[in-house]
Amino acid sequence: MEDRRLSPGGQRLLEVATEVFYAEGIRATGVDTLVERAGVSKPTLYAQFGSKENLVAAVLARRSAARQAALSAYLAGSDVRGGQAVLAVFDWLAEGHGREGFRGCPFTNAAVELPDPGHPARAVISAYKSWLRGTLATLAGQAGLARPEEVGDALLLLIDGANARVVVDDDRTAMLRARAAAARLLGAAGS
Repeated sequence: MEDRRLSPGGQRLLEVATEVFYAEGIRATGVDTLVERAGVSKPTLYAQFGSKENLVAAVLARRSAARQAALSAYLAGSDVRGGQAVLAVFDWLAEGHGREGFRGCPFTNAAVELPDPGHPARAVISAYKSWLRGTLATLAGQAGLARPEEVGDALLLLIDGANARVVVDDDRTAMLRARAAAARLLGAAGS
């Protein structure tokens, strides 16, 4: 994803920050490290983003757009319908859990590091989680389930729990168990 409003240096900074914040942590990564690795100056960071906080928000917005597009394409490219479409979300997430370097949901990880509700990245985090919950609720509704919003909430809890298992115990199979729990939940909800 490329933001056409950014200079080439701003684009490099966004790319480096996306990688480094996820791999090493937001708070653990200082501005000096970011500009050095991106090969830009501090004034470039401030001219392009205004602050490290805004850079964090831009990184998460970029991730959100990429994940939304990828999951939407994955679902559109599959031939599953009904409750199987809901479970396909878990399959897609499980693939990510198996990738080298995966260390949990970048949005949940960022929320833990950024407890201030006024931080600009918090709105991005909340919007992504709301989108995912809404996607799950929409799929539950399309599957004919009663109270699809409640089902979407419950499914997001399963996903967030599986993501936490990666962070806590490096459990790469938690999303598969969350999928099995989701299948039971769908059965109980009338799928």
